[in-house]
Amino acid sequence: MADLDLPDRTTCEECGTDQAVTKTGAIRKHKTKVDGVSMPCTGGGTLVGVARIPRRSKAGYYRCHVTGEYLRSVTTILGKGSPKEALVHWAGNLVAETALDSLPYLVRSSRRVQEREEAYDWLRRAHTRKKDERADLGSAVHSLIEAHVLGAPVPEEIENNPELRPFLTHFHRFVDEFAVTFEASEMVVANYSESYAGTLDYLLRSPYVAGGALLMGDTKTGGELDVKGVYPEAGVQMAAYANAEFGWLRDGSRVPFPNDVHDVGVVLHLRPEGYRLIPVRCGRDVFDAFRHVRHVADFHTDLAPHVVGDALTPPTKTRKAA
Repeated sequence: MADLDLPDRTTCEECGTDQAVTKTGAIRKHKTKVDGVSMPCTGGGTLVGVARIPRRSKAGYYRCHVTGEYLRSVTTILGKGSPKEALVHWAGNLVAETALDSLPYLVRSSRRVQEREEAYDWLRRAHTRKKDERADLGSAVHSLIEAHVLGAPVPEEIENNPELRPFLTHFHRFVDEFAVTFEASEMVVANYSESYAGTLDYLLRSPYVAGGALLMGDTKTGGELDVKGVYPEAGVQMAAYANAEFGWLRDGSRVPFPNDVHDVGVVLHLRPEGYRLIPVRCGRDVFDAFRHVRHVADFHTDLAPHVVGDALTPPTKTRKAA
């Protein structure tokens, strides 16, 4: 959290004194007088500002600093509970394509044990390399959109990237052509009743979609415009966000999440060659599907490792004396 925009000092709500803020966003531990006796102030260690916004851990959880609860990430739930069969075929096809494009290298490498092992490792990771490239591109595009929504300057390394410039051009076209206004961007939301949290892309309104109702919005950069690049899981993910109970504002305060989100959201399929705006259902029935997916994810994470026991050994037979 050291890279967060944090104040140097703040007022402790417990004792009312001005205190320094640590690099992790917590009020420095200090003392206060209770009935004339100097005692540690209970306000020490309290998080302030944006440090109070939960961040997703590598283990796939958000820790709420208000309640102390660990809330499972929506994307982790979908990954564990709703595996994408299409990705298996995509990975196989990509490895096959990479092999055919690299036949001279593979033939040479097959003649020596060490080079064969290196080539094997390189080939089997073809889909991982491609996935990482897509993830980097998607993250950069999301940063562009977030900067636009917030009216913040675009990071120079992104703004001057020729590969990203078409995405920004088509995003601006989308905003202008649909007269879009944004009400939130990259907002962390949580549902304590269902024990999950996540970060939505944005909330928006357009006079040309659902009569200007409040919509869930998501951006996808995969595939191509003439090839299906938006899948049903997008609706399941947005349904989870739409049914959040709370969200965190940019000053770190927790607020009730709007309860008037429309049951149809939109996915902005953004590509260098253009964009498509695709309506996606994210109402109560889709949310019920998410809840089922969550139960499957819970099984794989919590119960499945303890289902299969160790192999049994045959009982030892004792021979009777003749």
